[in-house]
Amino acid sequence: MKKFFLLLVILGSFSSFGQDLSGGWTGILKIQGTELPLVFNFTKTATGYAATMDSPKQGAKGIPVDAVTFSNQQLTINVKAAGIKYTGEWKSTSEITGTFSQGAFSAPLNLTKGVAEIIRPQEPKKPYSYYTEDVEFINEIEKIGLAGTLSLPQKEGKFPAVILISGSGQQNRDSEILGHKPFLVIADYLTKNGFAVLRYDDRGVGASKGNPTLSTSDDFANDAAAAIAYLKTRKEVDSRKIGIIGHSEGGTIAPMLAAIDKNIAFIVLLAGTGVAGDELLVDQNYQVGKINGMTEEQLAAAKITNQEIYAIVKGTGTLLEVKQNLTVYFQNASAQIPQNEKPSKEELDASIKTNVNAIASPWFRYFISYDPRVNLKKVKCPVLVLNGEKDIQVSAKLNTEAIAKALKEGGNKKVKVQIFPELNHLFQHCKTCTVAEYSEIEETFAPEVLKTMSDWMQEQVK
Repeated sequence: MKKFFLLLVILGSFSSFGQDLSGGWTGILKIQGTELPLVFNFTKTATGYAATMDSPKQGAKGIPVDAVTFSNQQLTINVKAAGIKYTGEWKSTSEITGTFSQGAFSAPLNLTKGVAEIIRPQEPKKPYSYYTEDVEFINEIEKIGLAGTLSLPQKEGKFPAVILISGSGQQNRDSEILGHKPFLVIADYLTKNGFAVLRYDDRGVGASKGNPTLSTSDDFANDAAAAIAYLKTRKEVDSRKIGIIGHSEGGTIAPMLAAIDKNIAFIVLLAGTGVAGDELLVDQNYQVGKINGMTEEQLAAAKITNQEIYAIVKGTGTLLEVKQNLTVYFQNASAQIPQNEKPSKEELDASIKTNVNAIASPWFRYFISYDPRVNLKKVKCPVLVLNGEKDIQVSAKLNTEAIAKALKEGGNKKVKVQIFPELNHLFQHCKTCTVAEYSEIEETFAPEVLKTMSDWMQEQVK
């Protein structure tokens, strides 16, 4: 489950009076005790400069923005649509000091020349010791073209296979998030251990077609089914030994497929969900708030608010009616803000509109209403359930117990559950175990989890 605070990029022209901004400039924005690195990448053009901005912690790169001016050693950046302004002063060839503001929020943001190298020791480098091939296949239900990478232990042969299904939010075939490529690491390990692995760009991402705006988990399940169908056409794949690995929402989708397709050999649920979406998110908001220092009183109030919002979203009526009801709810809530803390009407209206559009989407409405236990009870193939003990997004105890119980009630006796100590939602060894820490950890995916998966999968395909 991924929530991004802000994503900005700049494209503009400069008048520089001799100073050269070319290259990367990095700053650290401090927000409520969290450090958010921002990187501006400037390139000189015929008329001045073009620039982009990255937010490494949020996995955001090269997002276009509005306007930039640079004159008399003064740098000004405006992103009108987001209410963002950055003003800075050129101090030297390696330093710009300034202030970042967005709406009522303002904080110092000093930029230094250069971009810190992100160290990811597990990420494999080419040339690989195995065969890889870029592939394309079709979701025949919606006629959507999808693209991915198939890795094979050898170019020739017949191998057991697995598809990888990513979590919520649109991700590329490597499931790239916050500077990490967990699916690339998983595919590398499993391929070296004898499995063919298919990982693919989510619809609307990379080389995959389709518009995810109106899509739900059910639609993404159709994409995954198309990936399985494609594997069955490959002569290098043993069609009797095809399994699924799903992370987070992908761990919700895997049982959807296994409940219908009895030919699926096994499924692996990495931080998969075991309770209805609204229950999951209430717990997630509590865990995230608690680890970030909220009091029990604040957490209790937030729980009530979230439950009221989810009830509106789940209610009967069209999506337009849900948006109207949410708008009224947020307007009433904003009336309780002290006058000296209240933003302008324009800022408030824009904030309400943004929140309503994010919440009242087909995906979100489906997700909070869907209860994975219904399909889990229908799954008969072997299931490996893995979670990190420190996961604050999909709590280990709550979800593994619910998954195991549903599988047992359905009569499935081929279930293994394991909770790994000191691992977070991305299966990294963590210290603070906050979401903000994900990008700061060098490790992409815990080696012991890779081995556990591979060993268990080997047993299932003997």
